[in-house]
Amino acid sequence: MFTGIIEGKGELKKVVQEDTNAHLTFSSSFTNELKIDQSLAHNGCCLTVVEIEGDEYVVTAIDETLKRTNIGGLKEGDVVNLERCTQVGSRLDGHIVQGHVDTVGTCSKIVDHEGSTEYFFEYDYPEITVEKGSITVNGVSLTVVHSSENSFSVHIIPYTQEHTNFGKFEIGTKVNLEFDIVGKYVRKMMGDRAL
Repeated sequence: MFTGIIEGKGELKKVVQEDTNAHLTFSSSFTNELKIDQSLAHNGCCLTVVEIEGDEYVVTAIDETLKRTNIGGLKEGDVVNLERCTQVGSRLDGHIVQGHVDTVGTCSKIVDHEGSTEYFFEYDYPEITVEKGSITVNGVSLTVVHSSENSFSVHIIPYTQEHTNFGKFEIGTKVNLEFDIVGKYVRKMMGDRAL
């Protein structure tokens, strides 16, 4: 389980294909604190550390992960948001995040509000967002500002812009989306009545 509070950024150093899997090598400022078998969210996608050497570590993404997330589109030099799993007994600063990406969204508009930046995203998926509800974008726990069918917006403060990969977003950027877990269960229980 994660909270959506990003600890740092990682840089993709190498990708090695093996059958339908991809072994991705990243460097990060806290690689020395990682251990084999540890869960680590990359742009909100939970992957397992399988190898560590120096300041670099390796995770493996299977075909399903590569198809459902933006991990499969990463290139050497790309930067991802990183978060280690939540420690029991610590504060839950963000919201409940599973690290199970629901779908990929696309940045459709960016508006500078002179103090914050509003990002608009579109997606093709049955889940819904609600204004003032929770959403995870590339692993970042955020509050939905505007919500409509298959689109929403979020406001980013300068700190988040600087300390996550939001600062590199542009129109057309593909992002990982994880919808609010409570909302997903309510929708499933309600079925068509939820619409």
